[in-house]
Amino acid sequence: MNKVLYIILISLFSLTVFSCAKDTDEDETTTTTTTTKSYVSVGDSGTILTSSDDGTSWNSMTSGTSKLLNEVTYGNSIFVTVGYGGTILTSSVNETTWNDRSKTKRLWGVTYANSTFTVVGNSGTIYTSSDGTTWTSRTSGTSKYLNGVTYGNSTFVTVGKSGIILTSSDGNSWDNRTTGTTGNLWSVNYGNNTFVVVGGTGKVLTSTDGTSWTTRSTGSRASSASG
Repeated sequence: MNKVLYIILISLFSLTVFSCAKDTDEDETTTTTTTTKSYVSVGDSGTILTSSDDGTSWNSMTSGTSKLLNEVTYGNSIFVTVGYGGTILTSSVNETTWNDRSKTKRLWGVTYANSTFTVVGNSGTIYTSSDGTTWTSRTSGTSKYLNGVTYGNSTFVTVGKSGIILTSSDGNSWDNRTTGTTGNLWSVNYGNNTFVVVGGTGKVLTSTDGTSWTTRSTGSRASSASG
């Protein structure tokens, strides 16, 4: 079983925090995000852990689900986590309960930017929300799985199966971009003025604008991009 240790750089409230997550396989996934006061980590069997002391001690929270939770993010004073079975759960920083906002399709990625939560998942699923409570389905123009989503350079970018890359300026309307690959793309991130996408068999693509993409040679396998 391959284990990948990756570091996610998150900036919230003018605070830059490095947080670690271990991705073991499809059934054992843990991701972590943070605010100035609270860390939230999610993973297998509906696990939600919180910490308010810089990650030294962790408390288990009741999520109300046994589904795998794939990713968690923070914005507009609330946490949002997504996962299997269309699970969407939300909680404000000072609350101990999580609210169920679930949909139907399996969800893989979530990000918050430009005052918008954007969630992506199976069958080309894209949902957006400004408050985490009311979610609107967006037309992606694809039925392929969407595995990850990020934001940079005033652009949302989501990636997925068979080399699919979609971009949007507002999260509402999405454009399909030419990637030059039919391989599966697993993760996307933005940093240093560059989008970086990783996929199967060591595939790496980069772009400064999200529109034009260049394939990079790595000679190794990768499964997560970090910015």
